[in-house]
Amino acid sequence: MIEFILNGLPVKAEEGWTVLETAKFYGLEIPTLCHHEGLTEFGGCRLCLVEIGEPPKSKLVTSCTYPVEAGLVVRTDTNRVWAARRMMIELMISVAPGSKVLQDLASKFGVTRVRFTPRNEECILCGLCVRMCAEQMDGRAIGFQQRGHKRKISTPFDIRSEECRLCGACMYICPACQLRCQGPNAETALCNACLTMDPTCLEHYDELQCWMYDAGRCGTCVREKKS
Repeated sequence: MIEFILNGLPVKAEEGWTVLETAKFYGLEIPTLCHHEGLTEFGGCRLCLVEIGEPPKSKLVTSCTYPVEAGLVVRTDTNRVWAARRMMIELMISVAPGSKVLQDLASKFGVTRVRFTPRNEECILCGLCVRMCAEQMDGRAIGFQQRGHKRKISTPFDIRSEECRLCGACMYICPACQLRCQGPNAETALCNACLTMDPTCLEHYDELQCWMYDAGRCGTCVREKKS
């Protein structure tokens, strides 16, 4: 067993576990998008970022690909982590504003504006469809093409692949294919209909406190409501 510190508490993990797997084992929620059980890890969406090490030398890493190691210090919900997650959500919504999955994430993490021009490309390059096709359906009909801002997912030579069996697994797993409540012709990039207010304990403690016990125990959000 590997012993390390997770959100200030000593924990143990099996050899070969990632930080994400260990957090889930202990009941801690870390948001993910490109991660899916049964598929290889990709680490492309950056939503599962956590902070490792002690400030000022701490750094952000993707928890789905980072293996636990003895003596590691991990914090899952610091101000720095939430700021990075919000930025990634904002960037992805500018690419695929029609995605219900992304709109729900925006509301959950308090993203109330999109500072980038919406591109409506409806593909955030999470790679779920590529891995699903290759690893679960054994099709390998689609894959990544080109690099940089020209990168996309398509079939070889952009023509119908003979390996495709029209199973629909790629559409089933795609987060951009789940349409937001307002439909394809929404007037705004953000919905925020399910907006969750920012946890106030972040401002006081530099990390969430509610994961340790029921919401409000640390007192900051209660004081916020009274004032």
